[in-house]
Amino acid sequence: MSTPWLVLAAIVTLALLYVLFPVVAETFLRLRRGKLLRCPETGSEAEVRIDAPRAAFTAAFSQPRLRVKDCSRWPQRKSCEEGCLDVPEREMREAHAGRERW
Repeated sequence: MSTPWLVLAAIVTLALLYVLFPVVAETFLRLRRGKLLRCPETGSEAEVRIDAPRAAFTAAFSQPRLRVKDCSRWPQRKSCEEGCLDVPEREMREAHAGRERW
């Protein structure tokens, strides 16, 4: 009698393991490091850290929602509209680990 529920639970578990988890993990790993990009407000280069856990969680259900967690232009530009996140990801570069942060 409980066999259909067991099969359903196995299907859901496999879906989480092979579909959802890789998407979440890949998004987190891709966005956890700082990114170098051109600030659309000032035109200068800025190092931006994206809220990777939030982006990974939202990637499980739709496109990842990006939010700036830290920026080298802050605190002067703390109230910016985060337009830098509209830049295609291919135009963002990895921040170097040995580079001195702002």
